[in-house]
Amino acid sequence: MAIIEGKNIWKIYGTGEAKTYALRGVDIAIDEGEFLAIMGPSGCGKSTLLNILGLLDVPTKGEVHIKGKKTTLMNENERAIFRRKISGFIYQQFHLIKTLTSLENVELPLMLDEKNKEYRRKIAKELLKLVGLEDRMNHYPNQLSGGQQQRVAIARALANNPKIIFADEPTGNLDSKSGEVIINILKELHEKGITIVMVTHDANLTKYATRIVKMKDGEIISQH
Repeated sequence: MAIIEGKNIWKIYGTGEAKTYALRGVDIAIDEGEFLAIMGPSGCGKSTLLNILGLLDVPTKGEVHIKGKKTTLMNENERAIFRRKISGFIYQQFHLIKTLTSLENVELPLMLDEKNKEYRRKIAKELLKLVGLEDRMNHYPNQLSGGQQQRVAIARALANNPKIIFADEPTGNLDSKSGEVIINILKELHEKGITIVMVTHDANLTKYATRIVKMKDGEIISQH
């Protein structure tokens, strides 16, 4: 059963002669528990599609349904609340807050969800232990390697017990050894039943995917 459905998704930037078509009528359905890899050259629309499916952006035209809800009818605040409850995000640039420790970065989504401090601390510690960083809980991002920062980002993405993880080039800034650690963590999360939607240009990362979608010029050209 599809947990995410995108119907006739268009994303157009600019007007008149300056129009740029990032997405051109994309249709996509992602089943619950799937590990989907979206591939394609730079500028093909894969990150735009990920951001729209993840409710970080809205389509110019088209619909996005998540768990049967028509999210394109939601306002910005409703989308943010729904997004926080159902999904977690992992970015190429990590997006950790530099003035917060690893523990505090992981706690942040729980704080936004108004969970009490004791609960936040307990969950954050468990998640950092899960990604092998129990000895780095009180370190700041600038005291961590790129691979360690990405593991903190994964722990943060898991804080609200998401059904879906959206990952945009999660190993793009890492060396091959650190990248292998990250993809293995994603594999383990998938084995626990979490739906993974990952954008990547690295064919080596797709070995754990259950389906690969290839894009070009804002359109899906193949999926298998």
